[in-house]
This record gives sequence, structure tokens and C-alpha cells, in this order.
Amino acid sequence: MRAVLEFPTVRGIQAGREYYISMCPLGLVPKIFVFNEAGLTPEQRSQRQLNRGRIPEMTRYLIENKTDYVFSAITASIDGEAEFLPNANDELTGTLRVQMKRAKIIINDGQHRRAAIEAALEQVPELADETIAVVLFFDRGLERCQQMFADLNRYAIRPSRSLSVLYDHRDGLAIVSKLLLTRLPALAELVEFEKTSLAPRSKPLFTLSAFYTATEALLSDLGMDEATRSDVATDFWSVVATEMPHWDDVRCGAMSSGALRDAYINSHGVALHALGRVGNSMLRSLDRQTFEKSLAGLRSIDWSRSAEIWDGRAVVAGKMSKTHQSVVLTSNMIKQRLGLSLSADEQSLEDALRRHAHAA
Repeated sequence: MRAVLEFPTVRGIQAGREYYISMCPLGLVPKIFVFNEAGLTPEQRSQRQLNRGRIPEMTRYLIENKTDYVFSAITASIDGEAEFLPNANDELTGTLRVQMKRAKIIINDGQHRRAAIEAALEQVPELADETIAVVLFFDRGLERCQQMFADLNRYAIRPSRSLSVLYDHRDGLAIVSKLLLTRLPALAELVEFEKTSLAPRSKPLFTLSAFYTATEALLSDLGMDEATRSDVATDFWSVVATEMPHWDDVRCGAMSSGALRDAYINSHGVALHALGRVGNSMLRSLDRQTFEKSLAGLRSIDWSRSAEIWDGRAVVAGKMSKTHQSVVLTSNMIKQRLGLSLSADEQSLEDALRRHAHAA
């Protein structure tokens, strides 16, 4: 590495302190930004420990979207000798010169981006010439670095999963889920597109994230192209909605969503997810016309939350349950009521439920 690094920068003032905004080639990121805090206790580190489990996913995102990725700026502190040399006609722009033999640049925010960039460069070396924004501060010691990390993350809130699905135009399943809802506007009226939880007085019965999960279960491992997946999912949820008159009662205002959710399980994510599993089983064993006729049996099922058939399945200890086991056991009951056979794993859970009920 060069003894002196020079960054073309813009100088700013924040809280009375100078900071600098620059661009750095991705090829230099792993070389000049230091993150080596392994073995240190939390109070000795300047930020969180590197979570290596996050790196493969971020690396894959960068590689698979190399013409369309977005990485936010890295924030770092210069610990050592550095000086800002303003341009002749503009004191806000210039060159930040860092003596690398007597300084190091420590990441305050962005260590996972740094690690992902390093891993991606091994597979796609041409990314080295692209750049990432960098915000640089002068180091004020460990306490200041720790405070910077706390402040940078103080108001960071991940978007809801529903909003992430709504704005995701890369995930094929997200695209299918949104497309079929545009085709089924009556069903879309019952879906909350932004929030992950539902307010007691809200009209929607399901969140977009719950609908996405149910559609994922419906289309799992079916080996269809995106157009076919969209058509099949649209047909399936259209028929399901037709066989759920309570859903239409909410849409038309004859019943509030809160009242329906209090009294029936078919207005909860566990039932929606279970229906997706049932549909997947149907699509594997029946042709499309036959599965549409079979779904007519949904109307005759007692979806009342108080119905004994849901005890230990969707309802556990008097409360709705959304565990994987609850989803499978709920789908088991629906399959049995529709005359469908259970898989070996499903039958194993069913037997365990019966043994538990007998023992109680």
C-alpha cells in the first residue's frame, strides 16, 4: 500500500467538528479500512462484532446485481496523521492526505459492507474500479468511536417485512405476490401492504408479508416459470377467497376485521400459511380443474376459533399460534377435511398430537 493516501474530498462541519466526504474504489476498501477487533471484549471494541453469517448473502447480492446494486456509505475514523489541503478557489473542497505509515482508518459503520466487498472482489475482480462513498472523521479515541457507533445506529429501524416485499422488484416471489393481488382487487382490499402487524380497527385481515409467506408455501418446489406461477397462484387464491364468505363480509362492511379475527381462525396468518401448504399438495397431485373443485370443501369447514378441531393446532392454550408445527397441524386438518392424504412427516406430527391429547 502507498505510504500516503490522498482522497479528493468535500469538507463539512458537524457538531463543531470537521468531517470529509469522499469516494473510494472498491478495490482499495479491504486494504485501507481496518476492522480487526477479534478477541476483544465488548467494552474494548468500537462497534459490534462482525457477524460472518451475514457476509455470504451480502456478497451474493453484490455479485448477482453488479449492474444494479446499491451500497450506502462507509463511515470511518482516521487514527493518526492526516491533513486537509483545500483547493485554491474553494475551501470546502480539496484533498485529504493520510500518512498510512503513521495512521490507520478504522470503520465505525460498514464493516459488513467491507467484508462483502472483499469477498465479491475475489469472484468479480472488475468491481475493483467502482466506488463507494466514504465519510471520514478524525479519531478522538475509543470512547468517541463507541459513541459514534451508538449515534449512527440510534434511530436505525429496519423497514417492515411487508414494506420490503412491496418495494422489492428483484425477488420473483414478491413480484408474483403483488401481481396476483393486482389481478384480485377484492382480495387486495383485505391486505395491509405496509405494516407487519394489524391494528385492532384496521380493515385488512392479512399483512402482505403473511400473504407472501403463504404464496411461498403454495408455490414451493413446483418448478414453474414466473408466468405460470403467477397464473396458478391467482387461480388458487381466487377460489379460496370465493370459499371464504367471511372475508367478503369484512370487505363489504358487514363485519369488522377485528370481530372476525376474534371469532375465526381463517382470518389469521397461520390459516393463510396452512392454506398455502394445502394448495401446494393439491398442485402436486391434482390437475388445476380438479383442485379448484376440491377447494369447494373449504366452505363446509368450521373455522370458528372455539371449534375443537383447531385445539392444539392453530389454537394453543387458548391463543392463536403461528409456529411451524401449528401451521403443519392446521394444514393437516384442512387436508383431512378435503379428503387429501398426509405426507409421512405430516402424519408423524398428527400422531404426536393424538398421543399428547390421549395422555392429557
